[in-house]
Amino acid sequence: MRTLQDLELKDSTIALRCDFNVPLNEQGEITDDLRITAALPTINALREAGARVVILAHLGRPKGVVVAELSLAPVAQRLSELLGIEVAFSHDPAEDTSVIDKLKVGDVALLENVRFDARETSKESAQRLDLASVWAHWADGFVSDGFGVVHREQASVTGLAQLVPSAAGLLVSRECEVFERLLEGAERPYTVLLGGSKVGDKLGVIESLLPRVDNLLIGGGMAYTFLLAIGCEIGQSISQPDFVNDAQRFIAQAKKLGVNLMLPVDIVIADRFSPDAVAQIVGRDEIPADQMGLDIGPKTRELYSAVIADSETIVWNGPMGVFEMAPFAGGTLAIAKAMAASDGFTVIGGGDSAAAVRLLNVNYENFDHISTGGGASLEFLEGKKLPGLTVLEGI
Repeated sequence: MRTLQDLELKDSTIALRCDFNVPLNEQGEITDDLRITAALPTINALREAGARVVILAHLGRPKGVVVAELSLAPVAQRLSELLGIEVAFSHDPAEDTSVIDKLKVGDVALLENVRFDARETSKESAQRLDLASVWAHWADGFVSDGFGVVHREQASVTGLAQLVPSAAGLLVSRECEVFERLLEGAERPYTVLLGGSKVGDKLGVIESLLPRVDNLLIGGGMAYTFLLAIGCEIGQSISQPDFVNDAQRFIAQAKKLGVNLMLPVDIVIADRFSPDAVAQIVGRDEIPADQMGLDIGPKTRELYSAVIADSETIVWNGPMGVFEMAPFAGGTLAIAKAMAASDGFTVIGGGDSAAAVRLLNVNYENFDHISTGGGASLEFLEGKKLPGLTVLEGI
């Protein structure tokens, strides 16, 4: 894969694709700037090499129309603060080049949400290339540094990379290095924790990782499909009955491979999905018919934490419960703390896991790597070819 060293950067104008899909509160304020700070090393490397940097990014899913609440203006302001310079902001993602024309070496500009233009996410490659060609008129090169979108065929991800000299940024290069290590060179014992609500979203990851790991720990909403698979009654808990057969197959495969596949032994339950619901702790086979499981229990937290402490490589993707609600955040917090205290190589697979770490006030610096790409990290671990990466291969 081509890197920054493969581009002529001095006195050039570089289109830099970043992932600035950051969370905003009701006041339009950024509540977590991880994805912005993660882009700083590449931005500064380009500036120091003598380039003018023009950033392409998206926020949310405006579906090809202008949505005021999804403007990148707050990102431009935050980026200016972090870089200590004035980041120029263009209110047009494509046609208006007046901001770009004024840039000097070392300057940075951010274009408005590229998804305001329907061609960005069009299913027609010709439309995507049409938009990319607009950027190619002023771009001397393209740097891909938005790992959260490299699994997408989009104008600013794959289209522009086909039209001008292109390379991976420092963030994308680091993400690839980490996930290749997890697939091929992880130190043992190797433990993977999977949570979140849906087993269906993790089937490919389990298929790929089960032969590679020593421990597979299951939590979150997906645990209840596995509990159904071993004959437990789960009350009103979220589940995907269509995937029970897959869960049974994974349990059998783990046994055959000698992998320690662990399911929760106790559950935090309540009668409704609410922060003021009365929580109780029961064994996994004791969930009443009118109750639902909303977190892993204290015994499970201890068991999982002990496995983490004994592991050299730990990967975590998906919360252990409804971490946004205090009564059901204990399991996710326990896992985050166990990983933070680990001497092993710790990786958080982006998405809700990274959000949980921030919300629960666990320091990001306590982990070796926090991925900026939830879906991309899952597809990488599945062993899929990601179009935003394959386009950067070759000479």
